[in-house]
Amino acid sequence: MSDKNSPATRYCYHCRTHHPVEEMKLLVTKTGSRWRCIKSIEAVKRSKEERDQYGRQVSAANQAEASGRARMLNKIQQGR
Repeated sequence: MSDKNSPATRYCYHCRTHHPVEEMKLLVTKTGSRWRCIKSIEAVKRSKEERDQYGRQVSAANQAEASGRARMLNKIQQGR
């Protein structure tokens, strides 16, 4: 049960995106507790090829998002 102050999503440190809380799991790491999506946790259990493919997909999505942000920033700066 969540109260009105808690977010409906959590940030996954692995894939660097927000996911619904139901798709997340709190893990204890060397640096403290971190949220990670169940999809990325399950990906670890697959074969090396499948893990590599999943990693490439996440990297491509992160790169596309960063490029989009850079283009938007460029447009804003050129408009000045």
